[in-house]
Amino acid sequence: MDNEVAAGNTTSTLGHLALGLTLLAFGLGGTGVIDNVAATDAAGLATWVGGVTLFLVGLLALRAGDKGEGTAFAALGAFWFTWGTAVGGGASADAVGVFLLLWALLALTLTMAASGSGLFGQGVYGLLFVALLLLGIGALADNGGLGKAGGWVAAVAGLVAWYGATAAVAGWPTSLARAGRGAAAAS
Repeated sequence: MDNEVAAGNTTSTLGHLALGLTLLAFGLGGTGVIDNVAATDAAGLATWVGGVTLFLVGLLALRAGDKGEGTAFAALGAFWFTWGTAVGGGASADAVGVFLLLWALLALTLTMAASGSGLFGQGVYGLLFVALLLLGIGALADNGGLGKAGGWVAAVAGLVAWYGATAAVAGWPTSLARAGRGAAAAS
């Protein structure tokens, strides 16, 4: 196993922890797997951990010259703060659907921009894109099944982001060595 940890610096690790925990709470709430817990119950966490913390981490990353993660974390902080403060505001299902689809475009942009960062960069943003796409279409089509599927994808994205950040702190591996790598080198 390779000990190739992508989230190596402090702002990256903190950002991925905040994103992971927020996505996990939001996603689990959206699945309906826990009685009396809905995605809207994650609003406080989304506002402060996903919104404020991610936005500040994004600003710190931009200040340190990391345009990619700075942009990602600041933009995702804006998303989570907006979502967390708007929950229960009486928006129509169509407005919620359009909101989620517009933010899915951001997640798609982040996915494409993270093309060289492997599973824990591109994977998290790709899963976030799929989750927001399913949630947005589900809201527009009034389809609870798509909403639950989007919740599960968001929860998986949260677990991936959380593991990547935890691996950075704990020194755990984040990739498997390629089978045959050693054999090719010996040839």
